[in-house]
Amino acid sequence: MNQNEKMTGDERREFLLTTLQNSNNPLTGKELGELTNVSRQVIVGDMTLLKAKNAPIVATSQGYIYMDETPEGNKFEQVIVCRHTPEQTEEELNIFVDHGVTVKDVKVEHPVYGDLSASIMVSNRRDVKEFLKRIEEANAAYLSNLSDDGIHLHTVVAERNEQITDAVAELKKAGILLE
Repeated sequence: MNQNEKMTGDERREFLLTTLQNSNNPLTGKELGELTNVSRQVIVGDMTLLKAKNAPIVATSQGYIYMDETPEGNKFEQVIVCRHTPEQTEEELNIFVDHGVTVKDVKVEHPVYGDLSASIMVSNRRDVKEFLKRIEEANAAYLSNLSDDGIHLHTVVAERNEQITDAVAELKKAGILLE
C-alpha cells in the first residue's frame, strides 16, 4: 500500500481479513498496522470489530491468525487437564509439541469470573520459546496461576490419536497430568 493512501475503516478491515486469510503465519498488530498505515491500537480495535461480526480471528502470543472454519479432516482433538508449577510450563508445552500435538488454548476456572480461556496455538519448540518469551517480557502471569492449585485445561489437536495418547503418558510420568 502507498504510504500516503488512506483507507476507510471498512476497507481496512476487509484488507485485514483477506491478509489474515492468505497468511500462513500469525501477524502482529504492529505488522498489520505498518501494512495499513495505522497504529497497533487501531488494529486492535479493528480486530475486535471483526470478531464481533463473527470473523474467526484469534489473537495468539505470536499474533493474529484466521482460523479457517473448514473441518479439521481426520485430526483428533481432546481436552487435557493439567496441574504444575509455573516453572514446569515449558516442560509441559514441550511434551505436547514433541509428540506432534498442537496446544490450542488454556482454560481455568476462576473463583470470581468463572471460566477464562486464552489462545496459545503452539505447535513446535520455537512457538513454545516465543510464547514464554512474550509472557516474560510482558511480566504476565500464567492463566493457571488464577485457578485453584494451578489446575488448567488444554485443548489439543493432532494428526493421530496416538500422538495425544503418547503425550498424555509422558505428562503423567512428569507429574503434570491431573487424573
